[in-house]
Amino acid sequence: MNELVAPAETLRAALDGLLDGLPPRQAAGAVERLIAHYRGSTPTDAPILRDRADVAAYAAYRMPATFEAVRSALAALAAAVPGWTPGSHVDVGGGTGAATWAVAATWDGERPVTVLDWAEPALALGRQLASAHPGLRRAEWRRARIGAALTLDAADLVTVSYVLGELTEADRAAVTDAAAAAARAVVIVEPGTPDGYARVLAARDRLIAAGFQVAAPCPHSGTCPIAPGTDWCHFAARVSRSSLHRRGKGGSLPYEDEKFSYVAATRLPVTPAAARVVRKPQIRKGQVLLDLCEAGERLSRATVTKRHGERYRAARDAHWGDAWPPDDTGR
Repeated sequence: MNELVAPAETLRAALDGLLDGLPPRQAAGAVERLIAHYRGSTPTDAPILRDRADVAAYAAYRMPATFEAVRSALAALAAAVPGWTPGSHVDVGGGTGAATWAVAATWDGERPVTVLDWAEPALALGRQLASAHPGLRRAEWRRARIGAALTLDAADLVTVSYVLGELTEADRAAVTDAAAAAARAVVIVEPGTPDGYARVLAARDRLIAAGFQVAAPCPHSGTCPIAPGTDWCHFAARVSRSSLHRRGKGGSLPYEDEKFSYVAATRLPVTPAAARVVRKPQIRKGQVLLDLCEAGERLSRATVTKRHGERYRAARDAHWGDAWPPDDTGR
């Protein structure tokens, strides 16, 4: 596997100077409009990214966070299907290509990559940014309508990240079904909100119905044990923010936490985690409390104390979203 930091640094370098020459007020206005779309719940049948200014603002606002969220989901898939490397990748609604960078960060080697999006300015910028990564320079950037009419060529891996929220319910189902028909593994990522989780859960159900097994985050392919309306399954990825990212979002901290929900499912033989840490671990004097989703389709809380020795030390190092226990998963 590649050193995961290297593609992130390459992407950041490629993003540097992207807003140079763009009036700050125009960039800020584009970012505000994109934030409203991103946080909203109204589907659209028109591209959100309309022109170069929008795309530059999008890259500043979203690419680093999308990259880290998708990379986290892909890392969980890779852990559940050890030894497998996708030989081809299709990114549905890929925009400027954050998911393609995340795939390149997760698995070594070059592979055929196709990015589909309905916004030509996003594809153009994605192609420009990809020229900085040797493994992505031959990627195909193709304009396509993401919805009921979508058809996909066969691929080992299909990613659909931060797309379903822009679609109607019928189009979400059609896109999920198209991914299932084309791929050996499908990874779907949405914002870590109740609505985003609901979209992921609906896609999970369709993938299972199509014959897929859940690789992550769930340790099973059964019913989600979270009672509807009481909570939602989501995780967090730490994002190192470049000066460009801070300028685009108006922030000052060197990092932020991207909240996301996801499902990774596959037709391949899979070894899911025995359990998954579904909340930030609580570290107390002499003990660690871990909230877990377990293989028996249940939620539980494990209390790991000093008397557990190595298990206690592992619990102190555990992060939200990790497989548990680490010795059962090779992680």
